[in-house]
Amino acid sequence: MSESTPHLPPTFNRLAWSNLAAQSAEQIALAAAPIVAVLLLGVGEGQTGLLQTALTLPFILFAIPAGLLADRISRRFLMAGSEALRAAALAAVLALIWLGGLTMPLLALLGFVAVCGTVAYSVAAPALVPSLVSPDMLPAANARIELARTVAFASGPALGGVLVGWIGAAPAFGVAAALSAIAVVLLSGIYEPARPAATRRHPLQEIREGAAFVFHHALLRPVFITQFIFNTASFLVLAVFVPYAVRHLALSASGVGVVLAMYGVGMVVGALLATRAIQRLAFGTVIGLGPVAGFLAAVVMALTTVVPTPWLAGLSFFLLGVGPILWVISTTTLRQSVTPPRLLGRVSAINIMSYGARPLGSALGAIVGGLYGAEMCLYLAVAIFGAQAIVILASPAVSLVRQPDMVVEGHCAKA
Repeated sequence: MSESTPHLPPTFNRLAWSNLAAQSAEQIALAAAPIVAVLLLGVGEGQTGLLQTALTLPFILFAIPAGLLADRISRRFLMAGSEALRAAALAAVLALIWLGGLTMPLLALLGFVAVCGTVAYSVAAPALVPSLVSPDMLPAANARIELARTVAFASGPALGGVLVGWIGAAPAFGVAAALSAIAVVLLSGIYEPARPAATRRHPLQEIREGAAFVFHHALLRPVFITQFIFNTASFLVLAVFVPYAVRHLALSASGVGVVLAMYGVGMVVGALLATRAIQRLAFGTVIGLGPVAGFLAAVVMALTTVVPTPWLAGLSFFLLGVGPILWVISTTTLRQSVTPPRLLGRVSAINIMSYGARPLGSALGAIVGGLYGAEMCLYLAVAIFGAQAIVILASPAVSLVRQPDMVVEGHCAKA
C-alpha cells in the first residue's frame, strides 16, 4: 500500500460531503434547541434536562431497529429517508417559531424525531462504505468520514450559537434543515451495488444473530467492552470538569471554552493522522493507541489536582480527542472487515448502543462528585480508563499485524 492518501472514488466522495452536511445540520440543531428553549420559551434547568433526554433517547431506542432495516433494505435509501425526516422535523420547528406556535413539548417531540433520523443515518453509513470503496481504501474512507464528523462536532455548536445570536432562532433551524436537504440530494447521486436478497426471519431472530456475532467474536467483543467502559469514563470527566475548572483551576468561562476546544483540536489532528498511522504501524498497535491515550489523558487530568494549571487540562482534552479518533477509525475498519455484509447494519447498531454508557458516566459524576467532590471523580476516571486499556491490551485485537481480509458470507476473516 502506498503511503500517499488513496484516491477515493467519486461516489464515496458524495457520501463524504453528504456526511459533512448531515453532521453539521445535527450539531447546529443540537446547539440551537436548548438556546431556543431558554431564550424563546423561557424554560428552566429541569425542562432543558428533559429536552436533552429527548434528544438522546433515540440512540438507545432505535439503534437496533435501524440496524435491522439497514440489513433489509437499501442503505442509501434508508440514509436519504432518515435525513429527509430530519429536514422535515427541523423545517417544522422553523415554521412553528415563525407562526408563534412553538411549545416545549413540540420542540422536544420534533427534536426527538430529528434525532431518530440521525440514528438511522449513523447506523447505515458505516455499513454502506465497504460497498463503495475497495478493502485497501477502507481506512482512508473511514478517516474522511470521521474528519467530516469531527469538523462538524468542533464547529457546529459554536456556529449554532452564533446563528441564533446573529440572525435569530428560526433562521438557525432553517440553515440546519437546508443542510439536511443538501445531504439528501448528495445521497441521491450515489450508486449502491445490489446485495443478495436475505431470507426474512422474525426481527428478534435477526437482532439476536447480530448481537451473537459481536459478543462471540474474539475481536469485536473486547472492542465493544472497551468502548462501553471508555464512554463511561469520558462522560464521568465531562460531568464534573466545568465546575472543577472554575473552582480549582480558576478559569473564566472563556478559559473553560478554550480548554474544552482542545478536545476538538485533538479529534481533527487524529483524523488527519489516521491513514498514515495505519499505513506505517501494525494495525493492532493503532487500535491500542486510543485506549492508552484515554488512560494518559485521565492521568494528566488527575495531575491538575496537584499542579492546578489549565495547560495540563488542555493537554488532557487534546489526548482525549486524538487517541479515540484513531480508535474509531481503526475499529470501524476492523468491524467492516470481519463482519459479513448482510450483518453490517446490525453490528454497526450494536456498536452505537455502547453510547448508552454515557448517561451512566454522567450519573457517576453526579453521585461521586456530590458525595466526595470533583477530585475523587478524576481519580475514579483514572481507574476506569485504566480498566478499558487493560481490556483491549489483553485482547487479540492488538496483535493484528495488518487490517484483516474482508470476510465473505459463511467464512471467517484472516488475521
